[in-house]
Amino acid sequence: MGNPTQISLGPGKLKVALIGSAEPTDLVSAWSAAWLDMGYTHAGTNFTSTLTTANVEVAEELWPVAVVPTGIVAQVKFIAAQVTAKNLQRAYNGGTITTGSGFVIFDPPPVGIPVRYMYGWESDDLQERWIFRKCLNAGAVSIDRQKGENKAGIPFELNLEKPAGVEPFRVIVDSTRAA
Repeated sequence: MGNPTQISLGPGKLKVALIGSAEPTDLVSAWSAAWLDMGYTHAGTNFTSTLTTANVEVAEELWPVAVVPTGIVAQVKFIAAQVTAKNLQRAYNGGTITTGSGFVIFDPPPVGIPVRYMYGWESDDLQERWIFRKCLNAGAVSIDRQKGENKAGIPFELNLEKPAGVEPFRVIVDSTRAA
């Protein structure tokens, strides 16, 4: 028989911080002040982790005699619904924001000098926290402007990298989800 308390429902909140910021260690402590809210998304957040493999083949067998791992590609994808200078800066992996009187200017970073960020996600039911420790936005920044209820947004396709000494991500879940 299943356990309904282990079903994950709904969206959550996205957070962003500079690399090396203090990470949450449980589900009840507040995120440190270094973690800033990303705001609304178009359709929530998607996390994928794909193990790539290669077949070890020999002439005498039709089937591979082994399948070996060759790498992992992990990504976090979402479309930020709030087109802000800070979200543009994160989407472009850096850049400069200059504040004027009643306006701000965003200038993208020089080519080849990307800034990586940490991202976090917390479920609305406070039963899960995901920490992505080192991310580079590799997706195309493509902002659609359309009529009616269609929202402009900034797409993010974060590729995870392995930071020194730790795994690329951590998941904290409520103890009822241990099994």
